[in-house]
Amino acid sequence: MLQAFAAAFRTPDLRRKLLFSLAIIAVYRLGASVPGPGVSVPAINSCLDQANSGAQQDVYSLVNLFSGGALLRLSVFALGIMPYITASIIVQLLVVVIPRFEMLKKEGQSGQAKLTQYTRYLTIALAVLQSTGIIALARSGQLFPGCAQELIPSNSIWTTIVLVISLTAGTAVIMWLGELLTEKGIGNGMSVLIFTSIAARIPAEGGAILQSRGGLIFTLVCVLAVLIIASVIYVEQAQRRIPVQYAKRMVGRRMYGGTSTYLPLKVNQAGVIPVIFASSLLYLPQLLTQLQGDSTGAVRRFVEDYLVDQTSSVHIAVYFALIIFFTYFYVSITFNPEERADDMKRYGGFIPGIRPGRPTAEYLQYVLSRITLPGSIYLGLVAVLPNFFLSVTQEGQNQNFPFGGTAVLIMVGVGLETVKQIETQLNQRNYEGFLR
Repeated sequence: MLQAFAAAFRTPDLRRKLLFSLAIIAVYRLGASVPGPGVSVPAINSCLDQANSGAQQDVYSLVNLFSGGALLRLSVFALGIMPYITASIIVQLLVVVIPRFEMLKKEGQSGQAKLTQYTRYLTIALAVLQSTGIIALARSGQLFPGCAQELIPSNSIWTTIVLVISLTAGTAVIMWLGELLTEKGIGNGMSVLIFTSIAARIPAEGGAILQSRGGLIFTLVCVLAVLIIASVIYVEQAQRRIPVQYAKRMVGRRMYGGTSTYLPLKVNQAGVIPVIFASSLLYLPQLLTQLQGDSTGAVRRFVEDYLVDQTSSVHIAVYFALIIFFTYFYVSITFNPEERADDMKRYGGFIPGIRPGRPTAEYLQYVLSRITLPGSIYLGLVAVLPNFFLSVTQEGQNQNFPFGGTAVLIMVGVGLETVKQIETQLNQRNYEGFLR
């Protein structure tokens, strides 16, 4: 692997892409450290110290995860890439619902460009809404419950407008940086930025475990983290390969077809989307109770005892069930067996032993439902790992512990995809690559 890295930097074109990608990542991390206009940095630092020592639940931890900790610091990149992720998911769901979007998806590159443009517009709209909400929560004291510091000293409308514009512009800049990474860098621009945000938090989390629990627990956590990452890599690479045979056909004076290939169906067909959906849905009850302000109501006590407490069996069971449900839901809207069967029939392909058309679609649906179950269980188990880590590390109610849950799924997935892209670049230049 070291020889492959050396070969990558010896290649001028690939070296330029890698250095450009590192420069974009540095700019992204620099923006995550620049405070927004009108924000009191000493008050932010004081509230962060109090939150870390108090080990309180962070209802905004999912957004804070994707922003690399910039949200709680109210920096210009506070919203991170979360508005773009939400907009992308919404557009993907609308493709199934709105016929116009479905037609654009089938038009190829031109239709995909229009869908991307719609995603950008929706991202800006969501960024305006989220930045306004975050500013309102910061002024009301809900961003850091129990901290009496004034995060935004000025209450003028002008300060609010400038701060909203700054946070929205930060999201637009992140979108632009991600597109630059995709076009001129190593690719997977948005995913690489998310990977960078998550990786930036690991040293601080590891240092907190080392200081609070000692070297033995820290070593055990590191060993367990390596085992978890190896297991996630194994499952992420697992796939069911359905053999596909293409019949020979004469086009003009040439013979085409007659080849054998396969249709790969991944065990984790849905990726990390079900975990994001389930996490967001579980945050809603606590967010609503905080906005309601009723500290003695029965509903709030139930939410705090069973849904907020991530070590409770009710929270783990609900979280696990939601992940399984959203896995089946997302796979059903992203993979259409009838469409795949029609495409195979149109180009003369068939599965050996299965008739083309509806029988092929039914067979694909049967196989997909069989492999989605272990994939959903795998996602659920990895996602609830932080709940078991809490009892060992006692690092507070942090849903996004760096060695499990959403963080490890995203890091492993993005890391594998990035290595594959660099491997492809090396193979094009007759190098051995990373995997031998």
